[in-house]
Amino acid sequence: MKAYVAGVGMTRFEKPETREWQYWDMVREAGTAALADAGISYDGVEQVPVGYCFQPSTAGQRAAYELGLTGIPVYNVNNNCATGSTALMLARQLVEGGAADCVLALGFEKMKRGSLGGGGADGGDFATSPVARHYGVMAARHGFEMTPPTAQIFGDAAREHMEKYGTTEAQLAAVAAKNHRHSAHNPYAQFRDVYDVDDILAARVVHRPLTKLQCSPTSDGAAAAVVVSERFVEERGSGAASLVEIVAQAMTTDTEESFASGSCIDVVGQPMSRAAARQVYERSGLGIEDVDVMELHDCFSINELLTYEALGMCAPGESGKLVESGATTYGGRWVVNPSGGLISKGHPLGATGIAQVAELVWQLRGTAGERQVPGAEVGLAHNIGLGGAAVVTMLRAVRGG
Repeated sequence: MKAYVAGVGMTRFEKPETREWQYWDMVREAGTAALADAGISYDGVEQVPVGYCFQPSTAGQRAAYELGLTGIPVYNVNNNCATGSTALMLARQLVEGGAADCVLALGFEKMKRGSLGGGGADGGDFATSPVARHYGVMAARHGFEMTPPTAQIFGDAAREHMEKYGTTEAQLAAVAAKNHRHSAHNPYAQFRDVYDVDDILAARVVHRPLTKLQCSPTSDGAAAAVVVSERFVEERGSGAASLVEIVAQAMTTDTEESFASGSCIDVVGQPMSRAAARQVYERSGLGIEDVDVMELHDCFSINELLTYEALGMCAPGESGKLVESGATTYGGRWVVNPSGGLISKGHPLGATGIAQVAELVWQLRGTAGERQVPGAEVGLAHNIGLGGAAVVTMLRAVRGG
């Protein structure tokens, strides 16, 4: 059975502690918008997976109760930075498997200012951290510096890429400059300032070679998506122009390849992304050449470059040249992160994966306003969490009556 996204909604992503709201306020705003977009009430929803990382157990219920008290199942989902896409994947599986005809996927985060700790989404010490093995690989090769751990492990991946392939700091900065430029037209983005490559390079260094403007910020915000079945569409009716099909979706987790090389490029998830993309291409019958617009997990500028290679957009080591050529912005072969990406739109962990899909839904409907990608028909979302999980989603516009 096919699954469609019938409605999406999100809050603006905000710097933590700058707006007086609670996580349930965020979910009420995003969820209400998604339900209205789908043209249904909460009474029509049968199940609700809710993604978040920084709140206690059953916070999903507390958030969903803002939309209604109907007694339906609510699932609390936590998968580090891939949490939002994991909640969406559960929604799709429930629909495709015939367990439900209308599922609401929610994701939110209320975060603290400052960099994330190194013990995983909830901080903690390295000894008991679920990502201790990942950081152990980093430390064995690069040592451990007194810089934010997540920036450090991705920054070390960038160093390796530069050493192995000749990737330049300017090419890394070009990723951030592109995404900051894109966010200028996104009213949901945390940052809307435009910077050029020189500005990016001149910003404060977080962990060499990554500067502050190449790192995603901590953020508050929520996103929501209504996923429905073919049967739901046939029985209730829905304008075809508002539907976007989830053509294929795959999640992968770490394998031996993630750790065997001792490379931070592998340990931060490039093999997971490559495997997830391969599965999606096989299941959908579509390849990267069919994709028009993408939302990729640019938690740090290097990760967008690593993802280009994992998705088959270029050969290994050629991603720096690809972004520098203009192939991944308006007028190029693909438009990557028209929302501004995590770097500029913001990164409330539990909301990110669903917000990526919300942006693609607007793009494929042709309703993205000033950031619209002309003629977009096929979109791809990539969401990754250290520890690890990678989710790739292929979406396609539904046209006709």
